[in-house]
Amino acid sequence: MYHSIIKHNIKKAFQLVNNHNYVELVKGLSPTIRHDFSGDHALGGTRNNLAAVKEWFERVGRLLPDLKLTITNIVVKGWPNNTLAIVQWTAAATLQNSDAYRNHGVHFVTIKWGKITQMKVYEDSQAVANALEKQYAAGIKEAKAGQIIS
Repeated sequence: MYHSIIKHNIKKAFQLVNNHNYVELVKGLSPTIRHDFSGDHALGGTRNNLAAVKEWFERVGRLLPDLKLTITNIVVKGWPNNTLAIVQWTAAATLQNSDAYRNHGVHFVTIKWGKITQMKVYEDSQAVANALEKQYAAGIKEAKAGQIIS
């Protein structure tokens, strides 16, 4: 039963990202959150507080405004004091030049007592970098901004 609740909450969190509801999303995060997103680009880096994580999600929303994440599998292990959810997903968006952006990846999400304490994201970082280059060329200057790190 507990694992079913976690799966439901993970699906809800991904839907909040799809709906750009970042205020509600960060309510499920621990104040000591650690968020790692691989890649040497405007979305890469590590964040260690709620404000930086919220700012990062807001940037994602500006850079890829129609991004849709679709969960393809969720595996949950552990108990309320230390839960690991492994989330496989696909991503789709349309870039400013009308090119399709497609990616896939995995989130390793650690949850302790109902709050997400860590998110490690592994995706095709070259696909992200290529999409950001195209967004920059189309006039979205933030696509080449420095990483949001804390």
